Amino acid sequence: MASIKVACMVLICMAVVAAPIAQAVTCGQVVRNLSPCVNYLRFGGAVPATCCGGVKSLVSSAPTTADKRTVCGCLKSAVSAIPNYNDANAASLPGKCGVNIPYKISVSTNCATIKF
Repeated sequence: MASIKVACMVLICMAVVAAPIAQAVTCGQVVRNLSPCVNYLRFGGAVPATCCGGVKSLVSSAPTTADKRTVCGCLKSAVSAIPNYNDANAASLPGKCGVNIPYKISVSTNCATIKF
């Protein structure tokens, strides 16, 4: 009987250790991923590959609704801090990078009401 309890405890400990540790997306990550996009957001033109890599990384790092809302809010803050950014360029960025996000990148987006 005691050996069954020990075996169960060992299995539980192994499951806890092996479980992936979830990390929430931070605004620092959003800014780092978006930084190669600044010139495109301001002036348009060609989207750098590093920019699209950052956008794709953000999309893949936000699997949950909470993560998506965090990324949305951070994107809002980040683009509002870019002098002379163009809202149309920001809105077109996901499409130019071949990803789909369920909201418009804009300072006017209400991230709390977005349904994911």
